[in-house]
Amino acid sequence: MSMTNIFDAHAHYDDGWFDDDRAAVLASLPEKGVCGIVNNSVDIENAKTVLALSERYDYVYAAVGCHPENLEGLPEDYLDQIAALSRHPKAVAIGETGLDYHWDIPRDLQRRVFEEQIRLSLDLKMPLIVHDREAHGDVFDLLRRYRPHALVHCFSGSVELMREAVRLGLYISLGGVVTFKNARHSVEVAAEMPLDRLLLETDAPYMAPVPFRGKRCDSSMIVFAAEKIAALRGMTVQALLDCTAENARRFYGIV
Repeated sequence: MSMTNIFDAHAHYDDGWFDDDRAAVLASLPEKGVCGIVNNSVDIENAKTVLALSERYDYVYAAVGCHPENLEGLPEDYLDQIAALSRHPKAVAIGETGLDYHWDIPRDLQRRVFEEQIRLSLDLKMPLIVHDREAHGDVFDLLRRYRPHALVHCFSGSVELMREAVRLGLYISLGGVVTFKNARHSVEVAAEMPLDRLLLETDAPYMAPVPFRGKRCDSSMIVFAAEKIAALRGMTVQALLDCTAENARRFYGIV
């Protein structure tokens, strides 16, 4: 199926899984209909790599921040460093940041760093990319308190939590999980959420959709999630791609 206007709201093309053929993959994506990618960093050094990658491709943008799984050895001046990196012309967001309670990482440290990056995004008037894994309560406590212009990526909450997110003015991105057989929450959210708050993502190289589950993912595979979501909503796949691309540009402030 040939589609256009595919905007991948969240990916990691700096990941080692792309080391053997990164340039070839990224060069091939526009001819497969991909019009935009926001590549997310996970720590300060990685942010520099992500920015350098964005310089090589017109359609690739960068988010700069510290992921909750990457807090060991966090420099004291990390916020100043993120702020400096955010001035790069291809930097469009702070992130990804958030909370991940799946791993044994000190929760007080996670909450402090997440809160500090929320406040930084507000100070800089930049969008925020939120990672929320098994931490809905604490993530949404902070989002309610600060009300940032934020995207909850790879949303895994219930329809009720989606409605709360919408009330807070948040955006939500969905990806390959919506194609999984056990993806009840994601399917319900995809069917019911307001279309003007929905973005599509891959989290590439992770979270490949069926029929590629377990393999390396790239942005062209968004079409498989789009097919499932479009069917749930009774619209064409291209109409969904057009709408979510417009939503992504609006959220990130990309003209």
